[in-house]
Amino acid sequence: MASIVKLLSPWKERYRWQELGLLIIPFLILLLEMTQLVIVSNTYPGAALTIKNLPRIQELIPALGLIATLVGVNIFLSIFFRKADQMLLPLVGLLSGIGVIMSTRLGPDIGVTSLGSRQLLWVLLGLVVCIGTISVLRNIEILVSYKYVVALVGIILVGVTLARSLRANLNSPTHDQLNIGPFAFQPSELLKICIVIFFAAYLSENLFMVSKGSLRIGKLRFPPLRQLIPLALMLGLSLIIFLGIRELGLALLIYGIFLVMLYLGSGRLSYVATSLVLFFVFGLIGYLLLNYVRQRFAVVGINVVQWSAASDAMYQQQGGAFQVVQGLIALSSGGIIGSGLGLGAPGAVPVAQSDMIFTALGEEFGMAGLFAILAIYLFIIYRGYRIAIDATTTFNQLLAAGLTSIFAIQTLIIAAGNMKFLPLTGIPLPFLSYGGSSILANYAIIGILLRISRNTAREREGK
Repeated sequence: MASIVKLLSPWKERYRWQELGLLIIPFLILLLEMTQLVIVSNTYPGAALTIKNLPRIQELIPALGLIATLVGVNIFLSIFFRKADQMLLPLVGLLSGIGVIMSTRLGPDIGVTSLGSRQLLWVLLGLVVCIGTISVLRNIEILVSYKYVVALVGIILVGVTLARSLRANLNSPTHDQLNIGPFAFQPSELLKICIVIFFAAYLSENLFMVSKGSLRIGKLRFPPLRQLIPLALMLGLSLIIFLGIRELGLALLIYGIFLVMLYLGSGRLSYVATSLVLFFVFGLIGYLLLNYVRQRFAVVGINVVQWSAASDAMYQQQGGAFQVVQGLIALSSGGIIGSGLGLGAPGAVPVAQSDMIFTALGEEFGMAGLFAILAIYLFIIYRGYRIAIDATTTFNQLLAAGLTSIFAIQTLIIAAGNMKFLPLTGIPLPFLSYGGSSILANYAIIGILLRISRNTAREREGK
């Protein structure tokens, strides 16, 4: 017995106990919510709760499968990457679990009973991608040498998507989606990562010249043309997406990433202010040229409190305010504590499983549940920026901060769109919306953040 204890002693010290302890909270929440969902599904209105209504093991497989996989990832990280951040996996695991449960709940409402199983499969593949990313990217700094290759990949993705958009009606929105056989792929999910890698690499190499601002135009100061042109070219991608592909949400996301990284790399608010003015100018051009953009902003202005004939016309119009208004009704019916998982009617909102997942969560979990979910996102963002601050190289700092900003900006855009603060966009809510491309890309980002945190810890230990 003493020899066994002695053998396990180093393992006890090396194990990621903090991460395992934090995982207990998601495990309990997932099991309770999955149990409630099954009970609601097995019980008709007004019936008493009996043993027959309780879930069987096979009905809890989605939650149990995810729990087992998260434990497996925890063991893997304990063996090979014990110095990596221990808070990210429990946080994203909880969000992913909620996403799987909501897909399971919404599937029958939209006529796809296997929706929850599909989402679970994507999450499991995402965890594999996360492990693969942290395992393959041993030296993050190598990405600096391939920054122009990464930029080229981003340009090709935009070009392919633009070519697809040319076959669509110019006054209607297109979808950032490419069909490859039975699979659907969203180029924007990879594009946003490519843009962050390029900006982080380029700004880290030209940090002094960019922050110096030696080029003067009136009272404004800009980086020298040699450093400004590559940044302007990559910035033009978002404007091309806005005017060519007509994806307002994607343009806002990419432009927001650019502004964040430009400020982090230069420390100059004047750059950000000038870029915002340019964005509003080009946005105004898009508003004047494209009926689709004008319609999106008209929906934001619809008066749902004092309903009028104009409001009703916009509500009934094809591609009008129906989706947004139904989402607001769902949010208001949820109240403070929500109707309860499985007890609402989120299926009445079009595309509730992806674009409007925020309203579906609000109806069944209430305002309190939405605040809790937003708090989880804030913790993820905090950990990401903490990893960026602790990083020992400029590139790692910019890369971690830029990738974390993707989560922050996406969450802000989709939540504001669902609540009619901004025009509704089709970008997914990270880890919660149904969709394979988004899940895989987000877990790749988590893998990069874990690798940076692990490398930083080992560098500080002198290993």
